[in-house]
Order: sequence, then structure tokens, then C-alpha cells
Amino acid sequence: MRLQRLSVSLFACVSIALAGATIWLFLTNPVTVANAVNEGEISPLVRNLAQVLYQALSGILKYL
Repeated sequence: MRLQRLSVSLFACVSIALAGATIWLFLTNPVTVANAVNEGEISPLVRNLAQVLYQALSGILKYL
């Protein structure tokens, strides 16, 4: 039962981080998002999303 709670909690944290990074990407780089949606090519979107998550994680680790 404890493992199930942990996995649900971990999934929720990852989902929240991904949603926050997506919103941040919409606000800071709307041209990439619009091009990805228009062309159907999601690799630039995923690349920028990974970059945003990496920068956020490195900022958190610098703080700690």
C-alpha cells in the first residue's frame, strides 16, 4: 500500500512539473510552440521542454 501511495505521489509531482514547464514554454517561447503545432513536428517542442526542465532542476540544485 505504501508503494502505491509513493508511485501516485511521484506521478503527481512529475505531472505538475511537466505542466508548469509547458506553461512556461508557452509564455517564453510561443513561436516554437506555434510552429510545432502548425507543422505537427513535436521534436523542437520536446527539446525546449526538456531544456526548461533541466534549467529548473539545475537552479533548484544550486539553491540547495
